[in-house]
Amino acid sequence: MTVVGVVGAQWGDEGKGKVVDLYAEFAEMVLRFQGGNNAGHTLVVDGRKTIFHLIPSGILRPGTTCVLGQGMVIDLRVLVEEIDRLAGAGALDRGSLAISDLAHVILPHHLVLDGLREDRRSGSVPVGSTRRGIGPAYEDKVGRRGVRVGDLYRPDVLREALEDVLAYWRPMLEARGASVPRAEEVVEELGPLAARVRPFVTDTVALLQAALDASRAILLEGAQGVMLDVDHGTYPFVTSSNTVMGGACAALGIGPTCIDEIVAVAKAYTTRVGDGPFPTELADDVGKLLRDVGAEFGSTTGRPRRCGWFDAAAVRYAARICGATRLAITKLDVLTGLPRIRVCVGYRLDGGPTAGFPIADLGRVEPVWEELPGWSEPIAGARSLGDLPKNARGYVERLSELVGCPPCLLSVGPGREQTIAISSPFGA
Repeated sequence: MTVVGVVGAQWGDEGKGKVVDLYAEFAEMVLRFQGGNNAGHTLVVDGRKTIFHLIPSGILRPGTTCVLGQGMVIDLRVLVEEIDRLAGAGALDRGSLAISDLAHVILPHHLVLDGLREDRRSGSVPVGSTRRGIGPAYEDKVGRRGVRVGDLYRPDVLREALEDVLAYWRPMLEARGASVPRAEEVVEELGPLAARVRPFVTDTVALLQAALDASRAILLEGAQGVMLDVDHGTYPFVTSSNTVMGGACAALGIGPTCIDEIVAVAKAYTTRVGDGPFPTELADDVGKLLRDVGAEFGSTTGRPRRCGWFDAAAVRYAARICGATRLAITKLDVLTGLPRIRVCVGYRLDGGPTAGFPIADLGRVEPVWEELPGWSEPIAGARSLGDLPKNARGYVERLSELVGCPPCLLSVGPGREQTIAISSPFGA
């Protein structure tokens, strides 16, 4: 048995989808453990682009079972659209998808609340919500008034739960001029969607435990990135779930001692969507170049990403709190042509060096820079470390030293084949 976790070591959008797709070749089961359709992966396989919002990208690998775990919040409409799109492309068969009956459902009022709150925040900067209802859905979950996927097939339970949750939110919604649907209307809206996903709904904890007992190869997939973790990220500019690898244990029903390898994924530079501190951000032509060459626009939202130099201090922090054993570096090719490349190796705060990682003061720090020579030779065709220019190899080696993890994979282009595999966490 080998269980491998993949986690984003920056602010999301690190290219985890491609890494998961590559490692899914060796896994019989891929499980996503948190978030909702506020995340997204874009893959290019055989020249065809596929965008994912909920289903793990491992679905493109024949024979791989993909699981939406109970730590997720699911918009059924988005899920059905994604199922139809993947089925139409021949990428989905019924045996390859499982949905936890304990995952929570994003309800219509969650989207309304998300938009109202982001629009009406006064005296503060918006947190950069994707307006997909993710935060309010998790709020109802923690408030013990949520609706779970399994509830959709118990009419009495569903109706009572909807009446309770709508009664709770009605005063706030009506005070802000929003209409509140009746429970019957929500039941009517959810009914056809629930029927569509019912063949995939199951006890995913039992499914995972059976796979562990049978010594199957298993891949755990996180969404967003560690710097957006609700406890360990740049609060309040974070998502509403635990994106660190430890979150997989609580969200899937797997013991921490079962996880053999943890791959931290980071871009060769840094990006961030939405507001919040970003110490290495570039507001100049280099930042624009990274955005244009790297096609840095959100897969889910289409929003342009803020771009900056690699922040080794942040990635080292993420790797340590996740227990990362290996480092995957993506979009190395985007840096080609830059004569000099900067890397943040630490911070200064209030005139002196920082102790530890100053997550609460990240908006006030000044980066401590190290400058490395760039390269001009194209690297999209490289398939081994030896194919890379000397300065590109030196850059990878330095990032690995600063983060404290050996590199296992380098991405040198968007295609599945544009990859340098240095080692495999599955031992293959």
